[in-house]
Amino acid sequence: MNKVEEFNDYRQKMNDRLMAQDNKVLKRFFSLDNQTYSDGALDVKTKELLGLVASMVLRCDDCIAYHLGTAHKLGVTTDQVFEVFSIANLVGGSICIPHTRRAVEYWDELEKQVEK
Repeated sequence: MNKVEEFNDYRQKMNDRLMAQDNKVLKRFFSLDNQTYSDGALDVKTKELLGLVASMVLRCDDCIAYHLGTAHKLGVTTDQVFEVFSIANLVGGSICIPHTRRAVEYWDELEKQVEK
């Protein structure tokens, strides 16, 4: 199993577990997240790229992987994602570099899936 499949399988498994608990606050938070990333004054692709920058600056590898996967599905190009990496590193500073390395590795895995 590759990094992308491993991440998505684990994320789905644990999200299912969270939702099975029937906790109103968690369900509302997940709903708010879903609504926030839907089309509005900004399109979905722009919102995902903003989420990616924020996730990189906050140094959340799970969030980075999620936003990369969604951005990839939305047709974001490698050049576009590297511009996002540039913005994140400018805003977040050099502490974002290790996360950028892992993000590039994850992006490369996403690209390999398309090549198959």
